Amino acid sequence: MLFYSFFKSLVGKDVVVELKNDLSIHGTLHSVDQFLNIKLTDISVTDPDKYPHMLSVKNCFIRGSVVRYVQLPADECDTQLLQDAARKEAAQSKQR
Repeated sequence: MLFYSFFKSLVGKDVVVELKNDLSIHGTLHSVDQFLNIKLTDISVTDPDKYPHMLSVKNCFIRGSVVRYVQLPADECDTQLLQDAARKEAAQSKQR
């Protein structure tokens, strides 16, 4: 739930999602669910020559299992806070 909460805080920000099939999509994060499925608006592909069929697409839904990376805006990502929260969640699950 840590990453779900983190991505929920980034709704409305511009992100780049790289898929396992090497397609990279730049867009505004519209929503994310508990399975880390992502909905983007105002999308564009980073390599339109390779994927010309994606030029007419403006919104997309991406299944979480096909995501390789999500590139986040550097000014929105507090890595120290995220690391501390991950350690805390790991310690709590270890006690159970």
